This record gives sequence, C-alpha cells and structure tokens, in this order.
Amino acid sequence: MTGRPLTALPQLAGRSDTEIFFESLYLNDVPAGAAEDAELLGRYCDALAAAFARRQDDLVRQGRLLPGARDAVLTVAELPGVVQTVLTGTIKPNAARKLAAFDLDHALDLEIGGYGSDAYPRGSLLLEVRRQASEKYGTPVEQAPAVYVADTTRDIEAAAIGGVRCIAVASGRETAAELHDAGADVVVTDLSDTGQVLAAVDRLTRPMGAHAGR
Repeated sequence: MTGRPLTALPQLAGRSDTEIFFESLYLNDVPAGAAEDAELLGRYCDALAAAFARRQDDLVRQGRLLPGARDAVLTVAELPGVVQTVLTGTIKPNAARKLAAFDLDHALDLEIGGYGSDAYPRGSLLLEVRRQASEKYGTPVEQAPAVYVADTTRDIEAAAIGGVRCIAVASGRETAAELHDAGADVVVTDLSDTGQVLAAVDRLTRPMGAHAGR
C-alpha cells in the first residue's frame, strides 16, 4: 500500500486494525501527513476486506467459536428490550464475515457497532456506539443501561470510559484475577454456563434500586 517493504511489525494482540496500520507506518518510516494517511487508511481497509473475503472459506473450515459463545449470543438476543452489537478492533466488513461464518450475524445489530476502521480509542468508540443505539431506538443513553462483554484489561478501561458495566471472560491472555483487579463487574472463565451469563446481564442492567435484597 505504501510502496515500501514491511520490515517492522507492530504489536498485534488486542489492537484495532487502525492502530496496527498507523503504528506500522511509524515503525517503517512512512512519511506522515493527515490527508495522505487518511487516503492510505481507506485503501488499506479496502485491501484488507478484499483479502479477508478471499479466505472466507478458510474461516469456515478452520475457525471455531469459544465455548458457549453461540448459546450466549442467541439467548441474550431473545431477552425483551435487549439490543446486541459488537465493539471490535476488526474492520466492519470482516467483522460481519466472521459472524456470518458462524451464523450469528442475525443476532446482532451491526449497523450501530464500533469497528477497527474507526480511528478512535475504544472507550470513545463505546460512547459513540451508545449514542448511535440511542438515536436509532429512541431511548436516551442514560436510560439504557449497557453491558460490555470483553476479555482484556484494556476493554475494562474502555467500559469505564464508556459508562457501562463489564463482564470479563478469561479466555484470552489475561487471567481471571487480572481481570477482576482491573475492575470488571463480573468475571467468568468462559461463556459455557448460559444461565450464568443471563443472570449477569440481568443484574448489571437493572436499576440500582432493584438490586436490594438480591
């Protein structure tokens, strides 16, 4: 995309596609400029989507869902008044393809999601997702409690910035203890206990006064 060989790779784990792109420019001494960077980012996202589409069948054959993920997503989608979407470091076309590969795209409103093509810190992106949801569904943000299901301490920080509760799943690089110490409201080892997930979502989205005696 830049006419230069890629000689230095940035940290990839837990980073958005946009973060990876801009750090790659810096590490590989690509001259910076707001207009040029924006044009390059657009071309990069187009190329990334095209490359991912060419390997869609590989995702279906080799990809896997984490334990309990399907039941958790489908069951929460059936709760009255609940809207599900995604906040991901993956660009929107590729996020949609990942979900479609496992027949989960219909259980989420991808129109209001936050994606790796948006050049915002994750906490700010979470605020934008809530604003979009409020605008689309006609419910003021402050009257629509939200839960962010995530798996890193960076996600927990983003939840705090975005003003939402957080269910942390210890399925990534960080331990349950680390996620708990970072401030997650609920920590689970995985999503295999659907009842546990539903109970946590219900508890974290009810008005504070409704928790009394529970």
